[in-house]
Amino acid sequence: MPAMASLRKFTKRFVIIANIIVVALFLLACANAFLHPDKWWFISVLGLIFPLLLILVFGFFIFWLFFYSRRLSLISLFALIIGIPNIRAFLALNISKSKFEAKAPNALRVLTWNVRRWDDFISKKVAASGHRAKMMDFIRQQNPDIICLQEFYEAYNSKELFPNIEYIRDQLHYPYYFFSRDYTSKKNAYETGVVIFSRYPITDTMKIKYDSTQPTASESLIEADINVNGKIIRICTTHLQSVLFRSKDFRDVEIIRNVEDSALEASKNILKKLRRAFSLRGKQADIVRDEIDKSPYPLILCGDFNDVPNSYTYFHIRGEKQDAYIKRGFGIGRTYIHLSPTLRIDYILTDKRFNILQCRKFPLPYSDHHPVMADMELP
Repeated sequence: MPAMASLRKFTKRFVIIANIIVVALFLLACANAFLHPDKWWFISVLGLIFPLLLILVFGFFIFWLFFYSRRLSLISLFALIIGIPNIRAFLALNISKSKFEAKAPNALRVLTWNVRRWDDFISKKVAASGHRAKMMDFIRQQNPDIICLQEFYEAYNSKELFPNIEYIRDQLHYPYYFFSRDYTSKKNAYETGVVIFSRYPITDTMKIKYDSTQPTASESLIEADINVNGKIIRICTTHLQSVLFRSKDFRDVEIIRNVEDSALEASKNILKKLRRAFSLRGKQADIVRDEIDKSPYPLILCGDFNDVPNSYTYFHIRGEKQDAYIKRGFGIGRTYIHLSPTLRIDYILTDKRFNILQCRKFPLPYSDHHPVMADMELP
C-alpha cells in the first residue's frame, strides 16, 4: 500500500510538471506573435507547433477538470484565456456554407492564389502537368473582380510556355494588370513575380522589392489603386520569404518524424533554413506594415506570407485589419498542402471599412497552395 501511494504521488507530480512545461511552451508560442523573429527566431519555431501545444493544453484542462482536481485545471484555463487572440487567429468558428454563394450585386470578389508557375515546372518535361488549363478554368468559373497571383510567370521566347497575361487579359477579360517582373529566366524565356489583374481601371501602381541574398526566395510587394464604380481602393499583394525546402529537406522532416539515426543532423539543416526564413520574413513584414499604413484609400492586402496565423509576420502585418477567413470562414483553413494539415499561410486582409460577406479556401489539387476567395463590399 505505501508503494501504491508513493506511485500515485509521483504520477501526480509528474503530470503537474508536464502540464506546467506544456503551458510554458504554449505561452511562449503565443508570445511569438509579438517577438521579432530576427532576434527571437527560436521562439518562432514554437509557433509552428502551436496547434499541438493547444491540443495538449486543452487536454490537460479537461483531464484536471473532470477526472482529478478542478483547482489544478486553472493552470491550463489561465493559459487558454491568455492565448485567445492566437486561438482566434488560428481557428475560424463561423457557420460554414457548403457552397460559395453567388456574388451580391454590390460585392467585390477578390481571389488570391500562389499558382506555383501554373505547375508547368513540376516535371522535367515543361508544361506536362496539364494543370494550367484547369486553373484558368477555375478562375473563369469563379469570376472574381480582382485576382492576386503569386509565383506567376509570363512567357516571351518559349515554344513550350504560354503568354499568360495575354490569355487572362483577352480570354478571361481582365484588361487591367500590374506585374512585378521580379526574376528573369535564362535566355529571357519568361519572367516571374506577383501580379494583380482587375476588371476595373487601375489608376496608379507602385512596387517595393525586398532585399534578398537568394533569388526566387521572395517576390515584391506591389500596389494598384483601382477605381471601382467611382471609389478608389488600394489592392496589394506580395509573396514573403520562403523557407525554400527542397526534396532533401522534406526527407529530413520524415527522418525527424521517424526518429532515425540521422535525426540530429537533419534537425540542424531544417533549423538553419527556418532561422534564415524567419529573420527575413520579419524584416519584410516590417516593410509591408509601414507601407500599407500609408494608404489614403480603403485597402485590401492579399498574399502568400509563408507564415502561420500566430506568427509575428501575421500579427504585425494584420494589425487592426480584418482577416477575411477568420471573419467568414470555418475551421483551420489550411492553404499549403505539404508538411502539416495546419498550415494556413495565404491571406486576404482588409481594413475595417469593408464588410466581409463570405470567404472560402478551395482545396484544389493543382498548385501546392489552395486559392482563397472573398466577397466584400465598401459601404
